[in-house]
Amino acid sequence: MNLDLDLDLDVAFHVSIALADASPVALAPLLHELRGAGYRRAVLPPMNPQETDAAGLRRVFDEADIVPIAMTGQQPGADVSSEDSAERRAGADALRAAVEFAAAIGADQLNGVPYGLFGPPGGPTPFAAVERAAREVGLVADEAAARGITMTFEVLNRYETSALNTAAQALDFVALSGSDDLRIHLDTFHMAVEEADMSAAIRAALPKLGYLELGQSGRGYLGSGAVDIPAVVQTAIDDGYTGRWGVEAFSRGLVGEPAADMLAIWRDPFDDGVALASDAVRVIRRGWAESTAGRRAQRLARSGAA
Repeated sequence: MNLDLDLDLDVAFHVSIALADASPVALAPLLHELRGAGYRRAVLPPMNPQETDAAGLRRVFDEADIVPIAMTGQQPGADVSSEDSAERRAGADALRAAVEFAAAIGADQLNGVPYGLFGPPGGPTPFAAVERAAREVGLVADEAAARGITMTFEVLNRYETSALNTAAQALDFVALSGSDDLRIHLDTFHMAVEEADMSAAIRAALPKLGYLELGQSGRGYLGSGAVDIPAVVQTAIDDGYTGRWGVEAFSRGLVGEPAADMLAIWRDPFDDGVALASDAVRVIRRGWAESTAGRRAQRLARSGAA
């Protein structure tokens, strides 16, 4: 099943689902398998630009005919939401370094949580901190766009941040940023916790939605969990979403302990990331087939065959 030919959807796969080692040598065979399954892009885990073989990564992505998506974030002492000007500057510098790294590996998109620290928040985020972060992120997003890179920011659930938990808050953040280039990244895993009506939230975010990620409630196979992924796909397409899609799942044994601890991945809902990726294509196909565009394509195909 080839998404490029059959569905014409631009879908990215998180390579950390399949292996903890994101070195060029380890990635090369995986990327070829993903391309064969129909994926156009692969999302890399967060990497230290100074310690990563950017040229090697670009080479293996080019050879596999897959485009990388890079990720970025903030750290204590380098946080664009901080009251301290030096800390904000360090956070903005980290984001700019991530843009440089994305360009070096041939990425055209930069995902992540650029607006503050990731992890249990311990309390509400002051509005002033959100404003500070929005200004800094907006500036970097405009600089990234000038390099041909779309910068997105992921909306997380309440257990991972108190800054931005809903699509409505994300739209406010874009407005505060003053950027025409910054885009929203929604994830069904987080939306299942925070949104009263997931499809309505996606519909509201459409003008600024750049990346819609499909993740199941248990972080495993897209077809097994509390989130009706085919219905999300169908409704989003019918509502006019034409942007990129992502597939995300996590299994402790495949992610590796440091990342698994950070993401609270305590179980192994699957043991084969490529099998999960292939199954995700089938789940997405079910949603597409029920959409207006999908039904129309199927009618045309049947009439052509006749």
